[in-house]
Order: sequence, then structure tokens, then C-alpha cells
Amino acid sequence: MRGDLVRKLTARVAATGLTVLAFLTLALTGATGWGLALAVAALAAAGWERRVRPAADSTAEAVLLAAAILVGYARRLDAGFDPALTATALVLLGLVLLVGPLRQAGDLEIRAANLPVRSWTPLVAARLGDALLVLLAGVALAAALVLPAVMALLAALAVGAVAGTVAAGLARRRLRPRAGGGAVTRVLRAHRPEFLLHFSAPPGSEYQVTMWLPYLERIGRPFFVMVREPEFLAPLAAATTAPVVYCPTLKAVDEALAPSLKVAFYVNHGAKNSHLIRFSQLTHVQIHHGDSDKAPSANPVTALFDRNFVAGRAAIDRYARAGVDIPAEKFVVVGRPQVEAIEVRRTPTPGPANPTVLYTPTWTGHHADANYCSLPVGDAIVRGLLARGATVILRAHPYTGQNPASARQLARLTELLAADRARTGRQHVFGAAASRELSLVDCVNRSDALVSDVSGVISDYLYSGKPYAVTDMVGDGDRFVERFPLAGSGYVLRRDAGNLDEVLDLLLDTDPKAAARWGTRAHYLGDFPAESYAEAFLAAARRELEPGWNPSVPHAADTAAQVGSPLSPTA
Repeated sequence: MRGDLVRKLTARVAATGLTVLAFLTLALTGATGWGLALAVAALAAAGWERRVRPAADSTAEAVLLAAAILVGYARRLDAGFDPALTATALVLLGLVLLVGPLRQAGDLEIRAANLPVRSWTPLVAARLGDALLVLLAGVALAAALVLPAVMALLAALAVGAVAGTVAAGLARRRLRPRAGGGAVTRVLRAHRPEFLLHFSAPPGSEYQVTMWLPYLERIGRPFFVMVREPEFLAPLAAATTAPVVYCPTLKAVDEALAPSLKVAFYVNHGAKNSHLIRFSQLTHVQIHHGDSDKAPSANPVTALFDRNFVAGRAAIDRYARAGVDIPAEKFVVVGRPQVEAIEVRRTPTPGPANPTVLYTPTWTGHHADANYCSLPVGDAIVRGLLARGATVILRAHPYTGQNPASARQLARLTELLAADRARTGRQHVFGAAASRELSLVDCVNRSDALVSDVSGVISDYLYSGKPYAVTDMVGDGDRFVERFPLAGSGYVLRRDAGNLDEVLDLLLDTDPKAAARWGTRAHYLGDFPAESYAEAFLAAARRELEPGWNPSVPHAADTAAQVGSPLSPTA
């Protein structure tokens, strides 16, 4: 999170600073060429800021830059009053004032991908800000080349015509909405979806959905993915053939609820889940995006859903241990279908000569009590593995870069592995090769053992039957296994990594807990046949879609309203 804040502040300072400098140079000095160059640099900085701060309001900067560029243009032409340049100034002023409101209005429009419908108006509205930056850069270039002002005017009028068309389209939708909803709504209803997956999360979280898409498709019923943030529309649409619909507002959510819908699935506890869970005609099913002993894995909000699909009995015990009271009939043990492709090693192979070890440090979490990140001692861990002749697969959590300190620590580890690979030829895997080119299943199958922080990776790795070590970064000592029972079938590495050699002996040589892991595996991941492991989830999901299947359980929407939670219908 701090890394993201640094990027946003840097972009803000660069855009504002260069804008002011360009304005002062063009308005107060005779260095027109330098001023125009600074204006172009300011426009580039503004474009970067739009990438890291999509909701940034750059109206003031755009006004200053437009004024500065026009002053420079007039100075270059040196022809007194120029009607074309005056008209250009008026059009630019109108565009500067109009682009922001049009973008905001476009952001409130429902959009879709993987549906035979074109919702071009909100898409163009979202790009008008970029078009304005390009237009201003073009006017600055025309000024630098001393081109006739009429050329700048024609370019401004072209962009203005597009903006006017967008404004007319958006106004028509507001003032004269169609009775059956917009084009996206009509086509979506014709698709007759039986269920949806609702998703809202911070940027970079699409993995929470992509891990489930193949299994949602295998249910064999029409569905769609509802996203609440625009940045997820394109990547999720590329990961599935199912429709992906962006619903920015409560009104858009209402429009997207086709009468054919029966079930809503959720993969996290995002606050915007409340916008959908208020609909009592749907069965609301929480399927999570991993299983672990982390504190957030026993979130009390889970009690509000109609069903809680969990990997194994351990998850049910976890809620009870945390004092979260959820009726037993709300739980459905479905396994963790994502592990079905993991190769199972049933015969222990202690002491491999040149082991491959997967190291998966997690991120620092939103709160201090959920910080299980081992990157502060990652250097010691990696050096210890290299000393054992291990080939290391370093796969960090997608959120690692949000913390500058974690990002620096991870960079040091990649440098260490790159240097060792150059020196020894061992084919360590890190960076994009480990996080994008290989899936987690690929990494598990390539490795002989795991070193991990408290995270869902351990549960997935448990399916393989291979040994794992868990870092105790909370410093619980003897109470660590009590708080994180999954560590009981692994080897616990202390917070200071002081027992690293002992842990690596157990992990890579003797592995005395090999037999005990099989009982833990069934407890955490269910006891389902390997050849049909994913069928447990698919059967449970299909059962929720059957008409009349509705055991007597308080409904999520009704429960939310009774307890006066933020998930009530007034949310």
C-alpha cells in the first residue's frame, strides 16, 4: 500500500510541478521553445498520473497548460489578433471543462465484454482525457513548428465533436432511459444466466477470480462475472468466454440482475458484496480464494452468506475456534478443486541430492495482526537453501510490491538467485517466470519441498504429500501450532530464522512427519478421490441451482437486515 501511495504522490508532484514550470516559462520569459518542451513533458507526466491515479482531477493543470501553450503559440505566430487561435482557445476551454464530467458520467454506465453488444459511449468518455492530452501536445507541436492556427482549430473541433456526441448519448440515457434497460441489460437477459460471480477488490486481485473461472465454466450452466471496478473488465474477459459485466453503481447492479439468476458466488469479503447480498431471491455462496489459517480466513462476515463452501473440516473448526457462530448446515465441504492437477507423491523421498524448493513469502497484510511476511529474513532462508545445493523457485505474493520495503527485500533475493544461477548454472526461477509464466500448480509440481509463510499456498501444497516448512513471523513460539494448526504437519521456522539449519535437515533429509501429513491432508482438503476431486465442488454448485433446493437456513439478506449490519437493503 505504501508503494502505491509513493507512486501516486510522485505522479502528482511531477504533473503539477512541470505544469507550473511550463506556465511560468511561457508566460513570464521569452524562452518559448523551452516552455513548449516543458509543456509536452507536463502532458506526459499527466498521462502517467492518469495511469496510477485513474480518478485524478487534472482540470487545473489542463487549464494552465492550455493557456501557456496558447501564449507560446501567439508569440510564435507574432501576427497580432488571430481569430483561429482565439477560436481554438474557446474550444480547448470547453473541452477542459467538459472532459472531467463526461468521464465521471461514463464511469456510471454499465459496460460488458464477451457479449454481442457495443457500449462505445462510456468507453469513449473514459478516453476523452487522454484525447485532450494528445490534442494539447499536438497544439504545442504546431506552435513549435509555427503552423497556421487553423490547423490547431480543426484538430480541436474534431475532438470537440466527439465529446459533443458522447455528451448527447449520455444525456439521452439519463433523460430518456429505455423501459427494458440499456443494450447491455437486454443482451444479458437474453443470455439467461443462472448464476453470477460478484467481484470487488483492490487492483491486482484478479487472481482471486481466475483461479475459479475454469470450474465455474465446468458447472455447465450459463453465468456471468460482475465486476465493480473497471480495471478488472479487460483481464477477466480475456480469461473466460463468459460475459463480464462492469456495474459501477447500485442502479447498474439492479439492472444486471436477470430474472433467470438463482445463485451468486463470492470469492472474498469485499465491502461491495453488500450491494448484491441484499437480494433475497438469490442464494449467496462464499467460495473464498484460498484456504489458510490466517486470521482473515475466519472472518465473521462469512456468517451472512447462505452457504460457505470450504475445502475441508479444518475450515469449519477454524471458525469455531475463532468464536464465529455459523450454523453447521451453512457449511459445505467441497475440497479445493484448484489442486486437482497437483501431482501427488505418496512415497517419501528424503534426502534428494539436489532438491528444488519452492519459497512463497506472503505480503504484509492490511493490518499488523495479519502480517505473516518472511521477507525480512528471506535473505537468510535463500542463502540457507543455496548452501544445501537447492534450486529455488521464488514466487512472491502479488501484493508484495505495495510495500516498498518488501519490494526492496524481494529485489535483493532475485539478485541473489540471479548471481547464483550465473555462478553455478542452477536454474532458479523467480520474477515473472515464477509468477506469470508458471502457475502455482506448476511450481508445486516442479518442487520437492516448500518453505512458506502462513498462507493458502500451504493448503494447496499439502495435497502433494511433499514436506513443507512454515515461518513463525508472529513470534508465537510454542503457541504457533495452536494458532495455526496446519503448521503441526510441517516444520516451524522461528521468526529470527535461528533454527534454519535444523528445519532444513528435517525438511530436506529425514522428514519425520511424512506419515502424519496424510491425515492433515484429508482434514484440510477433504477426502475425495483424486480422479474426480473437483466433482465435489461441481456437484455442490449444481445442487444450489436445482429448483426447490433450499434447506431451512436463515437467508443472508434477511439475516443482514435483522442484525442491522451494513449489508442491509438500505446499503
